[in-house]
Amino acid sequence: MKLKTSEFQSVISEGLNGLAEVFEKHQHELRIAGGAVRDLLSGTQPEDVDFATTATPEEMKRMFQKAGIRMINNRGEQHGTITARLHNENFEVTTLRVDVQTDGRHAEVEFTTDWQRDAERRDLTINSMFLGLDGTLYDYFHGYEDLQNRKVRFYGRVALQPGGHEAETLDAIRENGRGLAAISGERIWTELKKMVVGGHAAHLLELMYSLDLAQYIGLPPDGNVEEMKRVWRTAKDHSPKPMTILAALFRRPEEVEKMDLRLKVSREEKTLVLFLVKYRRELCKSEDDPDSLKPFTDFIFDSRELDTQSKVCELLKYQDEGKLLAKLRVWSVPRFPVSGHDLRRLGVTTGKEIGATLQELRDIWKNSRYQMDKDELLSHVKS
Repeated sequence: MKLKTSEFQSVISEGLNGLAEVFEKHQHELRIAGGAVRDLLSGTQPEDVDFATTATPEEMKRMFQKAGIRMINNRGEQHGTITARLHNENFEVTTLRVDVQTDGRHAEVEFTTDWQRDAERRDLTINSMFLGLDGTLYDYFHGYEDLQNRKVRFYGRVALQPGGHEAETLDAIRENGRGLAAISGERIWTELKKMVVGGHAAHLLELMYSLDLAQYIGLPPDGNVEEMKRVWRTAKDHSPKPMTILAALFRRPEEVEKMDLRLKVSREEKTLVLFLVKYRRELCKSEDDPDSLKPFTDFIFDSRELDTQSKVCELLKYQDEGKLLAKLRVWSVPRFPVSGHDLRRLGVTTGKEIGATLQELRDIWKNSRYQMDKDELLSHVKS
């Protein structure tokens, strides 16, 4: 078959056509590879487009130098990858290869000109296809059929229904799960984040626990799976961050520290999950006025940190407070109308007095739901 969709046509840029001419001139094939092919066949615009070729890295370097094409960031050359830059675009091109030996993290590769042998080493049938630049599909292991039938093990992004895993695949994962301990935390976190915001995140996380994989990837061994399933079910339509879902698994802050040591998450991600674990029960709506944002807006106002409002939004997703979430999304932190200069004009002169008075006025202002103006607040100082 030949692909002729608008998504595919948008990939064929002026820079890519120029690159293709160089490979054709030197009688080497160039094809789109991997996940980009899967996305294009699914009618999705790929975020990244990788290319595969029969040319070796040395052959590519000679070709590009002769054509005056700039090469950048070639740290992947030992694995067969050269990055060429044409018309302000970067094109990452990798030589077809076969894994000779691997420990799960590092692999010794051998270059080949056999497209099928390269396809054999890829993780999934739907990721083992190639697209010629004329749209021709090269499919050695029925990947397109699997994609149409949603018969994949990349369930979070592709499958329509959970639970359709092949038994032999699950058995193999269970038997070899300890091999995940050799995979870098950064790589695991990159994939785990994608899975957690996918279509079947709760099912897949529960399955990972049943396969005894949590201990190898930084998740708490006795994670609260039932809480996670509840949070995912109620929060999934509010675009939660990955950590908002994962936070439900953690029972204690110490478990977050262990996760961070394994996965090397960002500071923002770590502070969010610690925030959710600490405040998911402590900071909640008022029983007297359940439609009021006051407990949350007061918390945001008092914290004075720039990202507190986004954290509280994630907390409301966690707590299944959709109505309050909608209100908070359009709320902005009000500007406190009184300054130290205002107090000095009234005769409050020492730094200690000014600080204490400002805090007192801030509390009064909060209790007025941020409605009092400067004169009303300063009247409390005069009295």
